[in-house]
Amino acid sequence: MRKQKGFSLIELLIVVAIILIIAAIAVPNLLRSRIAANEASAVGSMRTINTAQITYASTYPSIGYATSSLGTLAGSSCAAPTSTAACLIDATLGAATAAATSKSGYYFTLAASSALGYTLNGDPAKAGSTGIKHFYTDGTAVIHYNLTAAATASDAAIQ
Repeated sequence: MRKQKGFSLIELLIVVAIILIIAAIAVPNLLRSRIAANEASAVGSMRTINTAQITYASTYPSIGYATSSLGTLAGSSCAAPTSTAACLIDATLGAATAAATSKSGYYFTLAASSALGYTLNGDPAKAGSTGIKHFYTDGTAVIHYNLTAAATASDAAIQ
């Protein structure tokens, strides 16, 4: 009788079971890492917008804070920035105004405020999947977060 070469079915099933156990441990950690990276990117984007707002208000003091003109207008270049296309933020961040056009899983809503100059909310495009925390900042440049709903100035500040 010849001796067969190769693996038996039991040996192959054991290897597959080990791979599935490793995957079951690794996949949730990978998803948590992606959410943490998206949240860190959102905070960085909000800091960028805060800095751009200060620059805009200094450059155009008669206008004050911008409500939508921090980036570029469609089809325009940044050769000569103006008050309507200040070229202070990149096009990807400037376009992240809805869940469908989010940047790193977050979209941003900028609004004028008579008391604070402006308010800015950063919300996950798909809560629980692209991010968990909702962020808020205003003319004070302090970033606040909320785990369950849109953040406001009364929520806890990030450290």
